[in-house]
Amino acid sequence: MLDAVLDEDNATLGDMAAGAYASPFHFTRQFSRRTGEPPVAMRRRVLLERACWQLSTGAAVTDVAFAAGYESVEGFSRAFSRAFGHPPSATPRGQVRNWLTAANGIHFHPPMSLWVESDPKGRSDMDPTAMLLHHDLDDTRELLRLAAGLDDERYRLVRNDTAALDWDGADDSIASTLDHLIRSKEVWLAAIEGTEHPARGSDDIDALSVRLDDVSARWTAVVRDIDRRGGWGDTLIDALCDPPESFVLGSVLAHVLTYSAYRRQLIRQWLRTEFRDSTTEIDSGDPILWLRNRS
Repeated sequence: MLDAVLDEDNATLGDMAAGAYASPFHFTRQFSRRTGEPPVAMRRRVLLERACWQLSTGAAVTDVAFAAGYESVEGFSRAFSRAFGHPPSATPRGQVRNWLTAANGIHFHPPMSLWVESDPKGRSDMDPTAMLLHHDLDDTRELLRLAAGLDDERYRLVRNDTAALDWDGADDSIASTLDHLIRSKEVWLAAIEGTEHPARGSDDIDALSVRLDDVSARWTAVVRDIDRRGGWGDTLIDALCDPPESFVLGSVLAHVLTYSAYRRQLIRQWLRTEFRDSTTEIDSGDPILWLRNRS
């Protein structure tokens, strides 16, 4: 139902209802019962939140007004001023979040997504999750250190044609798999933070080390903030997907850590082969031993 309400092509209640394969009456009744807000009102509010964000990035008032579905700049200005307490032209630059009051917790999330807040029921015990989070980052650093001992030919040698995730491409070399370990966090951070999809960075060891340092600080900060506010049940709805997809934040973290663990063990196996006849030791990557050594 959310998809039907926020589809760019569904400008009227009739369009929304048709998109949900229901009559306008039944669609309005069911939607309002589930969200506590009529579909037309939610669409208007979310589009105003998007308009405020667009204005904060420097977009022209006229363009924003028509994109929000208003037939005139004057009508948009009146609605905007009532909602935010100031005219569109007075919108501060650089605001990250411009949410209006909504009991259902559904809000616009830049650049083209929704953010659905959960009702926090208190923080869960984060110790195991924190341990997995920091172990993942530390273990990736260790693998980068070990991979630096290879020449470029062995570092980039294609070893198989498998892919942990189809959309990431093949995890076919130490270079590509290390890159995927870091890029997966860069991409999910962009979705959570509402920034642009990141360009692909270099997969040289030095460049990967710099990228890891950057993403580590941001990744741990985001996880800490989500935990602090009890937001593991919050849902990010990505309207850029076709069809739109929703992601619960707790499952995003589990997704990243699961595939990261697989890739780290894959790299570890390849490194064992490379250093089989040397004195270089490749450990098991066990978080129990990692914590024991840290302590």
